Amino acid sequence: MDDRGGSFVAVRRISQGLDRGNTCHSNSAEFVTGSTAWLGRGLSCVCVQRRESDARPSFDLTPAQEECLLRLQSRIDIPYDSCIPEHQDALRALWNAAFPEEELHGLISEQWKDMGWQGKDPSTDFRGGGFISLENLLFFAHNFPKSFQDLLRKQEGDRSVWEYPFAVAGVNITFMLIQMLDLEAVKPRTLVGATFLKFLAENESAFDLLYCITFKMMDQQWLSMRASYMDFNTVMKSTRRQLEKELLLEDIMRLEDIPSYKLLTR
Repeated sequence: MDDRGGSFVAVRRISQGLDRGNTCHSNSAEFVTGSTAWLGRGLSCVCVQRRESDARPSFDLTPAQEECLLRLQSRIDIPYDSCIPEHQDALRALWNAAFPEEELHGLISEQWKDMGWQGKDPSTDFRGGGFISLENLLFFAHNFPKSFQDLLRKQEGDRSVWEYPFAVAGVNITFMLIQMLDLEAVKPRTLVGATFLKFLAENESAFDLLYCITFKMMDQQWLSMRASYMDFNTVMKSTRRQLEKELLLEDIMRLEDIPSYKLLTR
């Protein structure tokens, strides 16, 4: 997206070849621009807007859940800063996980477009998701490398000619989950948010794991809807509805029990 915030980047697919001890457990591609707000600054368009007058319940937290929520909120509050060595190293690690056989020429490079960033400097795309969105992508790459590569290279299903950019879609997913789970509130105000905090108290990586599930679920929705880049917001809304439904199913004791977890492969 450019500085005016009025364009998006889409990807034209050329080739498919592209312990509870502390209470928390531990294509080749061608890019085009258009005139519709979609990704980046258009992030908010995939999320439900609320009125100040809306009455919403709140759910009490156990001490363990409260501690885990505070830890997650501290992660959410960290913006991506290209001057911080740790952030630079994480970005390089993401490149190495995505393209292990290709040397990265620099943190600002045209190469980043191959991963689905909107320009040669990925740091400009983290505004909506912060550093945690980079951590989410790294967690996905390290824990479910096959699914990560399948989505990066669009290797499964009957793909659209114009595909969603992988990396920027990932930032959108982080942002959507933060809003859906109401993670910036002092305590959850939705049943789905309260349900998620039960998982978080059992597994400190619950948010990262849910991110992986959601990314794969989104891609399945994309394929089933035979979507193209102009349908991205519709796909995201459909993904959110499906995810909320699965999180609230009976007999779900952990995130690995929800149906869409089975979509992931290591």
